[in-house]
Amino acid sequence: MHYLLTYDLVSDYLERRAAYRDAHLKLAWAAVERGELLLAGALAEPTDTAVLLFQGDSPAAAEAFAQADPYVLAGLVTRWRVREWTTVVGEGAAKPVR
Repeated sequence: MHYLLTYDLVSDYLERRAAYRDAHLKLAWAAVERGELLLAGALAEPTDTAVLLFQGDSPAAAEAFAQADPYVLAGLVTRWRVREWTTVVGEGAAKPVR
């Protein structure tokens, strides 16, 4: 199954993230290596939201990531949420429909 972790970001996120970026990326790449995190990044123009795509049997990995993320802990994220994403089209779809 797939899960989307969505972050609402502070208005000065781009200016404030540098101090926490290395630790955030280390956490993210570790999740990739465990096979939990597939893709992640911030939306542009405006940079007010970030989206992280997780896979697994439950939302636990995405929730644990947010709870440990330096961006969240430092207040760069005003709100986060995890939602199951029913993927039906594409090579990696969890529930393919043709």
